[in-house]
Amino acid sequence: MRGTKVYLRHPQASDFAELSELYATSRGHLRGFAATEFGEPEFEQLLVSAAQDTNEYFLIWQIDSDKIMGTINLSQIFRKAFQNAYLGYMLGAGFTGRGYMTESVALVLRFAFEELKLHRVEANVQPSNLPSIHVLQRNGFSKEGFSRRYIKIGGRWRDHERWAILSEDRKHRR
Repeated sequence: MRGTKVYLRHPQASDFAELSELYATSRGHLRGFAATEFGEPEFEQLLVSAAQDTNEYFLIWQIDSDKIMGTINLSQIFRKAFQNAYLGYMLGAGFTGRGYMTESVALVLRFAFEELKLHRVEANVQPSNLPSIHVLQRNGFSKEGFSRRYIKIGGRWRDHERWAILSEDRKHRR
C-alpha cells in the first residue's frame, strides 16, 4: 500500500536489524506508551503473529528515505457477524508530527474496509497521548468510551480511551 509520504508492507526476516535499531533509538519516545524492548525473540513473535489469519501487520516506510519509521497492525480480526479488528500503531522517534501516521492509518483503514470487508475498526489510546488521539480524529474515529487499567505497559496497568470507526462512517467522509 502506497501513499504520498509512506508505503506499508508486511515484515520480512531481513527487516530485523533496521526495526531493532528503530526501537533502540526510540526507547525514550515510546516509554509508557508501547513496549520498548525489541530483540530477536520479539521479532520472531512479530513474524509469527503477522502470519496468522487474525492479524495484518505492516511496517511503515518513509518513501523519501526508504527507511522503516514504525509499525501498524490490525489484530484480533473477527469475522462472521462481528467483522471487527483492533488497530495498533507505533511511530519511532524523529518521525512524529509530519502526517506519517495519519496517512498510514488512512491506508490501513482503506485496506480494512475495502479488502478485508470489515465493518468496524477499534483503537485504544491513553488519554495523555494527544498526538495519537488527533491521528484517530483526523481519520474519522469517534470516542466511544473509557477503559480503566486496560493494558499493562511498562509494568503498569494504564487507562485507555476507546475509539472506533465503522465502514459507513468512512463512506460518509468521502
